[in-house]
Parts: sequence; structure tokens; C-alpha cells
Amino acid sequence: MELKDYIRVIRKRWQIIVAVTLVVLAGAALATALSPKVYEAQTQLFVSTAGSSDSSALLSGSNFTQERVISYADVITTPNVLDPVIKTLHLNTTAASLGTQITATVPLNTVLIQVAVRNTNPRVAAEVADAVGTQFTQTVAQLESVNKGQSSPVKVTVVSAPTVPTSPVSPQPIRNLGLGVVLGLLLGLGLALLRDLLDTTIKSERDCSVVTDTTVIGGIAFDPDASKNPLIVQADPHSPRAEAFRTLRTNLQFVDAANHPRSLVFTSSVPGEGKTTTTANLAITMAAGGARVCIVEGDLRRPRLLEYMGMDGSVGLTNVLIGQAHLGEVLQQFAESNVYVIGAGSIPPNPSELLGSAAMIETLHELESRFDVVIIDTPPLLPVTDAAVLSTIAGGTVVVVGAGRVDRDHLARSLQTLETVKGRVLGLVLNLVPIKGTDAYYNYRDGYGPESADTKSQRAKERAKATS
Repeated sequence: MELKDYIRVIRKRWQIIVAVTLVVLAGAALATALSPKVYEAQTQLFVSTAGSSDSSALLSGSNFTQERVISYADVITTPNVLDPVIKTLHLNTTAASLGTQITATVPLNTVLIQVAVRNTNPRVAAEVADAVGTQFTQTVAQLESVNKGQSSPVKVTVVSAPTVPTSPVSPQPIRNLGLGVVLGLLLGLGLALLRDLLDTTIKSERDCSVVTDTTVIGGIAFDPDASKNPLIVQADPHSPRAEAFRTLRTNLQFVDAANHPRSLVFTSSVPGEGKTTTTANLAITMAAGGARVCIVEGDLRRPRLLEYMGMDGSVGLTNVLIGQAHLGEVLQQFAESNVYVIGAGSIPPNPSELLGSAAMIETLHELESRFDVVIIDTPPLLPVTDAAVLSTIAGGTVVVVGAGRVDRDHLARSLQTLETVKGRVLGLVLNLVPIKGTDAYYNYRDGYGPESADTKSQRAKERAKATS
């Protein structure tokens, strides 16, 4: 992935990143609040050898002390030192348990021992540190005495007595919350990247390009009111969505201009991608451009076209194909326009056979001779074979891709189906594209439609004021 891909994921999945960060931050804050306060008391010990006026003896004693002092640091946490401390302070613990609260360190090239004692009670921490320092001086004297009654050549002196700490060393709220933010951001970004990798649904033209080289010839933005107003080019001809259908009409005119198809099959991969509303709106848009258009309801299983267009569906295509009606008897004009509609008619038990029959081929040729464009609304490709059958006899096929409704595997299988039957794919129409976010469909006509009466009035007042 490139940098721009990470930026895209962050913009697209920022809710996940923020949510994970807040959860981790809340966990860090809760852990900090529930953690007991720990206090630390410190004491410092100085290790020396018996004095001598000889400089060489002093040097040897110094080297001896530096070598010994490292071992002394380990002795501090042994039972020889801690058992007497426990007895003196009457502590209810063991030497092993108390040793976990004590840390002894030796600064480099020194004969000093730094002893730190941590405890939830600051006074106990100071008392233990003081007792350890006192007891350690006695323990070293005993260990370094070779003969009974002979004084030890090593002397340990407490040079810094412990004091009762006033502020805890743990927990550290600022550090914990800072780590929570960093860890939350990293986990959130990782989860967002994983979610993006596992999400195979198609949401943009970029996702289509991952699956196929087929050109995206149009993009239709998502409209939450599409179910109430499916024919948007008629209900609101100046809307950005209506303009998108005009762009699709223009692009279709330049698809293989030398061998321009007279009949178009509109299909999709799965149900719910909006192919029927796309078909109806495109037909009305083409008719508004001066073309005579015929829409054929080729979905003989779940027909919806006539319902959207508010027309009668008692007779239709199936009646023509089985010889019960003539073509002119089932053609219906839509709203005194150049759009004519043929409904599905009676639902047959064998839709695929009817659509691939010689009668269908003859009917389609007759429609092509009567109209400039024939658009056939067909079922989805994956559930049934009807669209694939019609793609072999029509001039071209357009696949509607519903953003967020179909994944890459579905689209790939649909295109493979058309390729298998040698159907001519003219392009893809990306439908239901989000109007916000990184996958948004940006229509540059937004804000450039006809001016409202209020806007015109305001502009007139501004011009009058400028000229006065």
C-alpha cells in the first residue's frame, strides 16, 4: 500500500480508529484509577575499605571495593538481610515477598549502592529502607570478618537516610493516558486496515478497476428518496442525480460510435442494485434528447418497471412471444413522450426459453426497426441466466453495479458469465454511490442549477445597489 492508500483508509474508517482509541484510552484511565498508589523511599550506601597511607594499598583497596560492591547489591535482597528487617519491623511477610519491593543498583564506576523500596504505605517504605540500610552494614561486617573477633576490612556507611515520600511513583496518569492514546491509534489503524482488506464490496470506481478493465460509463449518486420518486429525471430534472443520467446518455452515445448498438440489455449481478430505476430514468433522458426509445420489461420473474412508471401490465412481452398479441397492441406510450414501454405480461414457467427463442429475436429486430434505441430491463446475472441469454441477441450489455450491494467476486462472476456466452459488454454503471466520504460521487454540477426566485431577487438588489 502507498501513502495515499493509508490516507484513504484513515479518511474512510476514521470512526473505527476513533472508537478503538477511545476504548483503549478509557481502559487506561480505568486501570490507572483502580491501580493502588505505590510510594518509593530511597537510601544510599557507601562502601569503603580499611584506610592505609600507602598509595598502592589505597589503589588496591579501591579496586577491591568496586569489585565487591556489585556482589553487595545482590546480597541486599537475600534472607540474611531481610529476615532481621522483617523481625525488627514486625512485618507480616516473607523475605522473598519483601525482596520484590526492593531494588539495589550500583552506579557505574562508583562504590555507592542505591536502594529503593516501594510500598503502598509511604511510612512503611521509609521504615523498610532505613532498616535495610542499617542491617546491611551489619551483614557486610559479618560476611567480611575472616577470623572471629577480627574487624572487617570493608565498611558500609549510610550516606543518605530515607525520608517518608509524599507523592506516589505509580500509577502515572499522564504516562498511562499517553500510552493509551498511542496504543489506541495503532490498534485502531490496524483494525481499520484489516477491515478495509476484508471488505470486498464495491463502493467506488477504484474498486471496479480492481476487478475488470471494463470502463465505468456513468456514476449515479445514492438517493434515500429513490423509492418514493424512482423517476428522478421527471420529478426533479435539475437535480444532480438527473444530470448524472444525462451524462450516462452522452457517454453511451460515444461507446463504439462506429458500430453503435440499437438495443441495450441492462442487468446487474444481484438483486437490489437499482438496474430497473436506472433503465427507466435513462430511457426518459434519451427521449428528452430527441430519440424514440422503447423499454422492454425483460424481467419475466419479478417485473417492477411498469410499477415504477405507473402503467398497466395486463398484457406484454410474453403474450407477443406466444402469439396471443401483436407488438403494436402491447406498446404503451409514457406520459406523451417519445418513450414507449412493453411490460412483461403474464409470468411464464420458462422465462429463459422464451427470451432465447426465435420469436424474441424477431420481436427485437422489429423493435430496432421502429425505434432509435431499445432498452431491455433484465434479471440479475447470478441468480438466473435470462440476462446472459438476451446479451447474445442484443447489440450490447450494460452492467449496473450497486455500490455497497455487490462485492468484487460477484461482479467478476457476472462479467465472466457474459464473456462465456460472448456477450458484448459496453460498460459499467456505478449506482447508489455515497454522496459523502472518500467514496463519494462528486458531481461538479452541484450548486450550478437554475437560480431560485430568492437568489434572482437578491442578485437584482445587488446590481441596483452597485449602479446607484
